[in-house]
Amino acid sequence: MSVRELHLRAGGVGVRCLAAGEGEPAAVLLHGASLDCADLSFGHLIGPLSGRRRVYAPDWPGYGGSERPPEAAYDLAYYERFLERLLDALGLERADLVGLSLGGGVALSLALREPRRVRRLVLAGSYGLGRRVPWGPLGAALGRSALAARLAYGLMRRSRPALRLGLRNVVCDPAAVTEELLEELARQAALPGAGRAFLAFRRSEVGWRGLRSDLSGDLHRLAVPTLLVHGSRDRIVPAGWAVEAHRRIPRSELLILEGCGHWVPRERPEEFSRAVERFLSRPDPAGRPR
Repeated sequence: MSVRELHLRAGGVGVRCLAAGEGEPAAVLLHGASLDCADLSFGHLIGPLSGRRRVYAPDWPGYGGSERPPEAAYDLAYYERFLERLLDALGLERADLVGLSLGGGVALSLALREPRRVRRLVLAGSYGLGRRVPWGPLGAALGRSALAARLAYGLMRRSRPALRLGLRNVVCDPAAVTEELLEELARQAALPGAGRAFLAFRRSEVGWRGLRSDLSGDLHRLAVPTLLVHGSRDRIVPAGWAVEAHRRIPRSELLILEGCGHWVPRERPEEFSRAVERFLSRPDPAGRPR
């Protein structure tokens, strides 16, 4: 299935979006933070997932080929409002949402507030499932530091070893770190304004007492069928958070990928794609085919 590139406006922001396939309901794939973009996390999965449905994979504002509005807050609330406007711009009253990390937190937040807009929800290494900051006070300090961000992105632009070192936090299998991936990450790091949206997000969401947007207390009222996919060796979002979320969400399923890190769609693309396809293609609870 051929993948095409769309350029549209949503919430006053110019958005680059990958698209493929035909049919309803559509699926929207939402990438994570840092150097991520639609191509990196989902470019290789859009084709396999678009055989039975329309699939869209946008770049978040501040990432990839989308605009970087300087006045944006870039916190979870900002991205949730943007996602709703994006669904409007795509003409989608209701869609399946597949979110990775930041994308998972945004999708979860929208599904809690506006369940009528979400048919099914897939959360992969999702933000929003707990409060603890990775690496404690040191992680909070580094996450909020503009100097640390400039140094890190500068190193990643110039140094392949630095990129490889950074990827150890999100990928467990060295075979998943290809030269092609390193080249694309370096290209993303070299884009004007790279890292600014992520720094703004961290400054808003990461506090000395923990993460600001902990949605775990609301999971019991999530009315959307949900699949949680998580790596057992995720260093960013503990796998235990997904286990606890599965216990709290009424209609949920859990898939733990053993030996996998945080970047599930890149490290285990075939397993992730199969699990998502099965979940999205299942008949609705009423027993009628979708």
